[in-house]
Amino acid sequence: MKFVRISRRAQMVSIGVLSTALLGWAGVTLAMAWESAAVAHDRAVLTAQGKAVASTASKVADYRKSVDSLAHDLEARQDFMDGLYRTHFGDGRAATGKDLVGEEEGKPEGKDKISLAPEAAPLIRLADRQRRFAMMMTAAVDRRADKAAAAIRSFGLNPDQLFRNAARAQGGPFVPWQGEKDALTPELEELADALTRMEFLERSLVAIPSGRPTDAPMETSSYGYRRDPFNGRPAFHAGIDFPGRYGQPILAAARGRVTYVGQRQGYGNVVEVVHGNGMMTRYAHLSGFASRVGQEVARGDTIGRMGSTGRSTGTHLHFEVRLNDQPINPRRFLEARQDVLQVQQLAKARFADVGNRG
Repeated sequence: MKFVRISRRAQMVSIGVLSTALLGWAGVTLAMAWESAAVAHDRAVLTAQGKAVASTASKVADYRKSVDSLAHDLEARQDFMDGLYRTHFGDGRAATGKDLVGEEEGKPEGKDKISLAPEAAPLIRLADRQRRFAMMMTAAVDRRADKAAAAIRSFGLNPDQLFRNAARAQGGPFVPWQGEKDALTPELEELADALTRMEFLERSLVAIPSGRPTDAPMETSSYGYRRDPFNGRPAFHAGIDFPGRYGQPILAAARGRVTYVGQRQGYGNVVEVVHGNGMMTRYAHLSGFASRVGQEVARGDTIGRMGSTGRSTGTHLHFEVRLNDQPINPRRFLEARQDVLQVQQLAKARFADVGNRG
């Protein structure tokens, strides 16, 4: 057996080469591991960025939906408000293309911080303006309705009772509301209710017979107790008698619809006009008729001619006002205060304006 003898120097060189190789391999391994970790980190960053982009895109989509929904609701509310205004006041500003929300008065209180993106801020301010306008208009409508109610009371009538009676006499097929449910905010619902009340009270006021049924300047017999002109016995007189010339025009005391033209016992020739809310006027002892059943008449329209038919001692008009077929004193209607008549004329002008524009 032979032994190879390696010099010390050769051994040291071999060890150095092997150490270098090992260090090189370790360095390459570490470099590869570092590069792999860097790639994994970059992938994680890209994944996180992708998720962030997706989340942002989702938020943008949700924001756009929110803005679109808000804009849709505001448009529906505007249509509702314009419709209410046209119904009760004619086209007015709506006909000119202007909205009904009034002028903007800076930032709305409590709206300095807006949760949506800045593009939604004008819509938020418009929504607040609509709410404020609805509340202001409701207050104005309530004041006008209260004036009509006070005028009705001055005639000795109870507006609340009239309203309750009208509420009990309603009907018709059910037609669901076609507008957006969310568009009817509490402010708009209150406005709609206020307009309904004002509409009823003003229509009731216009229908109250406050016009004189003839140009005769004096009365020969008042409402209530009197001695019967034929037998002298105590009797109840259900109306007021106006003397005049034969054939003198007899005028409708308020707008309404003619429901009777003909003869009634004791009254002779009669015309009867209903005015709504259970109110009716009767014109008796006529010499002739100038109206027909079903005819719509306005205050001051000629509906007959003065005469002396029926139980009458001479040419005159017997004028009655009845509520739910019970006679009430016509004098309170014929002697209405000027301020009451002004409120009545204002209501009448509004209905004429709505009718002309409709």
